[in-house]
Amino acid sequence: MEKKVRVRFAPSPTGPLHIGGLRTALFNYLFAKKHNGVFILRIEDTDQARYVSGAEEYITESLKWCGLTVDEGINEGGKYGPYRQSERKDIYKKEVLKLIKNGNAYYAFDTSEELNDMRKELEKNNSSVRQYNAATRGNMKNSFTLSKEELKKKLESGEPHVIRFNIPENQELTVNDIIRGKVTVNTSQLDDKVLFKSDGMPTYHLANIVDDLSMKISHVIRGEEWLPSLPLHVLLYKSFGKESEMPQFAHLPLLLKPNGKGKLSKRDGDKMGFPVFPIEWKDPKTKETAAGYREDGYLVEAFINLLALLGWSPGTHQEFFTIDELIEQFDLKRVGKAGAKFSHEKAKWFNQHYLKEKSDKELAELFLPILKQKGIDAKKDYVEKVVALVKERLVFTNDFWNQSAFFFETPETYNPKVVKKRWKSDTPKEILKIKEILDKIPNDNFNTASTENAVKEHIITNKLNFGKILNPLRLVITGTGGGPHLFDIISMIGKDETIKRINKGVLVFSS
Repeated sequence: MEKKVRVRFAPSPTGPLHIGGLRTALFNYLFAKKHNGVFILRIEDTDQARYVSGAEEYITESLKWCGLTVDEGINEGGKYGPYRQSERKDIYKKEVLKLIKNGNAYYAFDTSEELNDMRKELEKNNSSVRQYNAATRGNMKNSFTLSKEELKKKLESGEPHVIRFNIPENQELTVNDIIRGKVTVNTSQLDDKVLFKSDGMPTYHLANIVDDLSMKISHVIRGEEWLPSLPLHVLLYKSFGKESEMPQFAHLPLLLKPNGKGKLSKRDGDKMGFPVFPIEWKDPKTKETAAGYREDGYLVEAFINLLALLGWSPGTHQEFFTIDELIEQFDLKRVGKAGAKFSHEKAKWFNQHYLKEKSDKELAELFLPILKQKGIDAKKDYVEKVVALVKERLVFTNDFWNQSAFFFETPETYNPKVVKKRWKSDTPKEILKIKEILDKIPNDNFNTASTENAVKEHIITNKLNFGKILNPLRLVITGTGGGPHLFDIISMIGKDETIKRINKGVLVFSS
């Protein structure tokens, strides 16, 4: 009988969730949903020294924003909990003692100084082995070198110690990875990893295996950085006598810098001006704020689409996917081995596409909260008309205001470059004539067609240059040189506001 698909996303709360980690969560989620399986959130907080306040909440909020609904987890519960490793300490202690009993783990009492001395001595002798394993453990303080009486005395006195895994000597170990195929390692290349630390907490390696077994995880989908740990993890499953319950493994490719040279980092984002975190992060210690895709005005649909194509290919030319289409088409066998280059330009391209695809009503609903933050109480039908005029220019939701502020308030400043280029000594006289023409149009007929026809007729009749009139007119109306069709703007803001802006602009530039 085939195993029910159960996958887990298991981040450590040591800081904000990088988009590489979020991609891991996404791939787990897509795989689970594709196979009618279960998506689990497990918090791996065994490294208490690196625990960061607020990181756990940040992780759950990031998943929520992305629409990656958790089936079992720290907030949702489930029959295989607790889902926070710090609440499972008794379970790990019980399991590691089983390994001690069957000879697959042992106590080690070496101090950090003694460990450093060992490594220095091995380096001094140009030894090919410079780690704690079968070749070196015989010279250290552990279960192999201490008598039963000495061992018992040390344990009873509470002398600081760790529990190490007893790596079998000189065995060829072959493990299978869904993405990378067969991986073969000789156990002599591995060291006797610490499974239980002196602070009474398990290491990632032990807790990870114990949890995946007890939570009946069917597939472990994680980052490439964990590939070197795969042989150790397979050996742990064997040591527990649970090889038949071992999940299948898939190690995802790294997310690379835009130039493809090295892993994508926060420093790269800071340097090139893009976020590497899904949502904004405020460091509780330094109080520094790191940008997030949500706050930078990205639509979640665009962000998810971008992430999905970083390392995975549908095998077709399709680039835009709904979440349901991603679920339907997702296949781990179509995930590549090579690192995936991140492109901020591609991220913006995706976002612009999804903004253009939205209806004016949907865009207005995105814009209304931004207006509210600025103290502007605008009617929804008016905002819908505004976004219809500016949406071709939008890349982010944050661009709404920059592209349309003049629809909602009289300009307080004027673009100095446009002023220098467009406002000449005879401009005030010409613009005041335009004001007179517009002022004669009845309020109930003040629209795009009537205003445009009246102004253009004046320009043609008087053999004037269109740019000489329309560019400075746009300047006093909008404060800048670009934007939607000028007479659409005039029609939208109305006759009184149009006349007011012309008077103000002429006054400002004449003083």
